[in-house]
Amino acid sequence: IRRQAVSPAAPDGGYAWFILASCFLVFGLTFGVIKSFGVFYVEIHQYFQTSAAGTSWITSIAVATVHIIAPLASALSARFSHRSVVMAGGLMCSAAVVFGAFARNLTQLYITVGFLNGFGYALTWTPTVTMLGLYFDKKRPVANALASSGECIFTFVLTPLFQLLIGCFSWRGALLILGGLQLNLCVCGILLRPLKATRDSKPDMSEKPETGLRTSVLHYVDYTLITHAPFMVYSMFGVFAALGFFAPSLFLVPYARSKGMEEYRQLAVTVMLLGAILLLCPLASTFSELVAFSAAHGLVFGATVAVHITVLPEVVGVHRLGSALGFFMLMRSSGGLLGPPIAGFFIDTMESYGAGFLLSGAALIISALFLLILHQMNRRSRSTAAERHDSLKQTNENYIYGST
Repeated sequence: IRRQAVSPAAPDGGYAWFILASCFLVFGLTFGVIKSFGVFYVEIHQYFQTSAAGTSWITSIAVATVHIIAPLASALSARFSHRSVVMAGGLMCSAAVVFGAFARNLTQLYITVGFLNGFGYALTWTPTVTMLGLYFDKKRPVANALASSGECIFTFVLTPLFQLLIGCFSWRGALLILGGLQLNLCVCGILLRPLKATRDSKPDMSEKPETGLRTSVLHYVDYTLITHAPFMVYSMFGVFAALGFFAPSLFLVPYARSKGMEEYRQLAVTVMLLGAILLLCPLASTFSELVAFSAAHGLVFGATVAVHITVLPEVVGVHRLGSALGFFMLMRSSGGLLGPPIAGFFIDTMESYGAGFLLSGAALIISALFLLILHQMNRRSRSTAAERHDSLKQTNENYIYGST
């Protein structure tokens, strides 16, 4: 990896805003698409005449694959550059969704729209978010908030767009158009200009091509994070949060339909995004009540998405952000994988879509408990550090007085 001069204005400004724009689009074209997939869920569920749990595995596999492949995406970025990995991921996403449009059964959708598409999402999302952390320091919280807003804004736009496309071209035609739309992820990759030369001091791995990939994996993935207690507690928050994150957006449209709401009224509900007070959703039985629920959910979920990646550098340090992001996504994979199917199982068993929202709400409450544990750990750590500082100060004063 060659070292190159970077403008002093780049961190927290200058070209960093182009990195932010790229990250904004990546958030929208990855997790924004996942959050909008509830529209496809209804059509696929009816087309193949399957259970709610069976259909939900499409989204679940995609979410889990994004998280599981994240450490590999980090390592590949260290070896082949963030730009090339993101562009390769964009091509994979596009091809996977196009192939999925011709699927003849759910298994083929699991492989294409689920696994391969999720693999491509991991290759695009992980390097881009890591690059955003390198380009921003003091403005990192604002940058993360703006970038993650792409997920919500694209959900706002894509949900009615997908509904319109499905109405005109069927779900297969809509998937073909989505495949073409996801080629824009390659454009996002082109915008990722390397900044490693000024922020890292890694050796040139091209000097030893026979061990370059192995070296990048061992160097870029910091396995000591497994023994870092605050990080592991924060990861458990991610596991339970992922259990509750993805099921609501997947089942909101079917829930509205089960209440007898008109097609485009369902659309208006999903456009207002997700949900915050998930435990109250089963109480909503009219259009206006569901609108209020969706708006509240969107506000709280947006705040959560904006902050949870920003907190990660504070837990482990910015120098370990690449490895920490990969491991955090890997830990979250279990929640992302199991959340929608478990919710689907309860929906099938209780014959009510409200059961899925109850499960999601409970999982999010449990995830908040781990944040409280992390808060207590940080308080104890600061208290211990302060006591050591006072003890050292007192020792120095005693030494000075004794010597005089």
